[in-house]
Amino acid sequence: MNIDKNESISVFFPAFNDEATIAVLVRNALDVLPQLTDDFEVIVVNDGSTDSTPAILDELANTLPNFKVVHHSANQGYGAALRTGFDTATKNLVFYTDGDGQYDVREILSLHPLLTEKIDVVNGYKKNRADKLHRIIIGKLYSRTARLLFNLPIRDVDCDFRLIRRKKIKKAGLEFSSGVICVELVRKLAAGDCEFAEVPVNHYPRQHGQSQFFTFKRLARTGFDFFSLWLKLFMLKSPVKNNSSGSHPSPGEKT
Repeated sequence: MNIDKNESISVFFPAFNDEATIAVLVRNALDVLPQLTDDFEVIVVNDGSTDSTPAILDELANTLPNFKVVHHSANQGYGAALRTGFDTATKNLVFYTDGDGQYDVREILSLHPLLTEKIDVVNGYKKNRADKLHRIIIGKLYSRTARLLFNLPIRDVDCDFRLIRRKKIKKAGLEFSSGVICVELVRKLAAGDCEFAEVPVNHYPRQHGQSQFFTFKRLARTGFDFFSLWLKLFMLKSPVKNNSSGSHPSPGEKT
């Protein structure tokens, strides 16, 4: 594996009521990053958690090097947490995944080698989704609808396990505060001539708490934003540029 340790990396986690998982994720990130670079930082965006997540993060920030926390005073939404993470990141590469522990941050080792001079984004896709049946069905419908309507160059926009060049994110101009930001991010990166690669990653059962996304209020908000984004990109403005080259799957993988 040819690693360029001159490429600095920011890793961040959006977190909301993740007291049982967030400390392990932070420590795992700090353990694995020295294998990739000598210049790194780990960030957690606490999106108004009401459990002990803020206290845990403050304690970690006082004891761990290369780690910092940003607190939202109230819950602003998944998209808002991602935008804060992207704004806070200072390194050349940015990786993020969720704070609930359903992905293993150490699998960044599988993504990093594919970020070559010709590739700007490496996106994970779930080998098998470790969720209840209704979540699997909704997730598949959402991903397929998003890929069709927005002509996305990846198979699993619902997989929040991404390594991206920070300069490309800064050009995207992200706006949404709900979960639809993932579609916005991928569509705008593709419109900016970013080249994508994909890697299969593990997805683990949620061991603690419940997803904040699968509530009627949040699903309704995401649905509204989903079609608002489509109208904004494809109807109210000139259509975004089509990335005709598509994704660049890893060897042996098929889109």
